[in-house]
This record gives sequence, structure tokens and C-alpha cells, in this order.
Amino acid sequence: MGMSAGKRVGVCVAAVTVVAGVSGCQAGGGGAEGKAAEPKVLSRGEASEVLRTAFEKTAEAKSAKVRMTMSVPAGAQGMGDMMGIAGDGTMEMTGVQGWDPAVMDLTIKGSDVGEADPEAPSETRVIMLDDVMYADMGAEQAAETDGKRWMKLDFRAIAEEAGSEELQKQMTGSLESMNQDPAQQLALLLESPNLKHVGPQKVDGVQAQHYKGTLTFEEIIKSDGSFDFLSEEEREELVASAEKSGVKGYDTEVWVNEDDYPVRMVLGVESGEGTVEITTHYSDYGAQAEVEAPPAEDTVDLFEVLQGLEEGLADAGADV
Repeated sequence: MGMSAGKRVGVCVAAVTVVAGVSGCQAGGGGAEGKAAEPKVLSRGEASEVLRTAFEKTAEAKSAKVRMTMSVPAGAQGMGDMMGIAGDGTMEMTGVQGWDPAVMDLTIKGSDVGEADPEAPSETRVIMLDDVMYADMGAEQAAETDGKRWMKLDFRAIAEEAGSEELQKQMTGSLESMNQDPAQQLALLLESPNLKHVGPQKVDGVQAQHYKGTLTFEEIIKSDGSFDFLSEEEREELVASAEKSGVKGYDTEVWVNEDDYPVRMVLGVESGEGTVEITTHYSDYGAQAEVEAPPAEDTVDLFEVLQGLEEGLADAGADV
């Protein structure tokens, strides 16, 4: 497996992690079209009631089509490294996301996809099913792997093989983060101490109500159940690390349509380097998410490849 393929796998892992909500955060800013004049603004209590209803309906829907754009401003390389995107870079993802059970079928394209190899495809399809990720590495990669173009990453199998309880705990926590969905993002927004209703706006041609709130990194850690695998000391270290990197907090915005579903979320993180923005459009709630794993004969297991390389290096060392 070439280095360029390895880089594309890394980009895909970062992208899938973000689209599933591991960041749990959002950057403010982007305006929706068609502001209404003199809108009636709801109180915080009224806004909370609307978002609770949206949370319940979104959780029950269990799937939606997604269109996401992530962008990292120039100079924010530290944050970009965390998300697998170059500073002053963008990444776009389109497809379907399901929750309960958690599944995804996404096409990823952007400034980092194919960057390491001019012959690599300009976009990559990624499937997530049963805690296993499959990334389409393209025809060029297939030539290096006996015609198998799909790279498989079984996160739980890797953790179990390592035999480390700590690694298994961390991997399980990461998978829980990946399994987050729009409903969980709404639940986090409801935790914001300064939640407010902005007013009505049109998004993607439909009337919606705009809500926003801010959470500190520490509040996210306390509210987001996917961090429960961390000990109190590990949580404190994570918060300290975020503060050291200049993370100021998370701004979350959501537009809820007349059917009580979120149609747009603007997620991101503010730091001294700039603001990383994640904008997601949702549609077709409740449509069946028909996600299937690639045929086994077209798949190569990354873990097995790495094991083979390790054994080969050990044998080579023994022969010296």
C-alpha cells in the first residue's frame, strides 16, 4: 500500500469522525437567505421547547441525507491537523447518514483528497457500517492490492487485538462519538446557558426558525456522553490541552423547519488561530438509509496489511 493511499485513509477517518459529530461544535456566522422583517423572537424557555420537539422527531427519524462543508482558515493549521484538513483548506461530503443503528455512505472531496498523489481520484467514497469503515481507494490503489479497491478499517478488532484495556476504552469512546447524530447535536445545544431564538429565515427555499447558543469546551465535555469513557483526570487534561491550544469555545446554530426538523446546522470551533467552520444541510428525514458493505472480494483489511508489514520487518531483522 502506497503512502498516498495511507494519507487518503487518514483524511477519510478524520472526515467520518467529524460528519458523525465528534466535534459537537459549530462556528457562527453564515447567514441564511431571506431574513424576515420584524420577526417574533421566542423566549429561552419557548426556544427550548421547540428544540426539544425537534430533538424527539429527529431521533425518531433515524436517517437523513446530508451535505456538509468543512473549512479551515489560513493560519489555523493546528486545528486543521485535528480535522485532517490543510490550513486554508476545505472538504465537502454528501450522502446519507443513519443513526440507531449508525451507518453512513458519503462521497468526500476537497483540498486534501488526492493531494499526495496526482493520479489519485479527486473524490473518495466512504461507508460506515457495524463500526467498520470502508474507503474506496480508487483504481490505482487496486492495482497494488490484487484488484481490491476498498480499504477496510475495523476499529473494534484493532483495539481487541492490541490487548490493551485503555486502547479498547478509547476506541469505544471514539466510536460512540462517531455515532452521534443531529438529534444529539440538538441535545447539546439545549445545554447552552445562552440559548436564544434569532428569528425566521429561509434555508434551501423553505421557511425555518433560527436558534443559536454557545458552549465552552469544558461544558461540551460534561454534556456529551461520548466522553464518559474518560477519567476525571483525563477530562481535566483534555480541557487544559484545549485551553493551551487557544480554543475559546463552540458556537452552535440550527435552523428548524415547520415540520420540526433541523435543515441546517453551522458547527465549528473558535480559537486564537481562527474559526473552523462546519456547515451541514439535512433533508429527506426518515428515508431508508440503505447502506451495504462492499463485497469481501473487493476489500483489503488495513489491519491485516499492517500486521503483514510488521511480520515482514521482524523476519528481516531476524535474518540480519
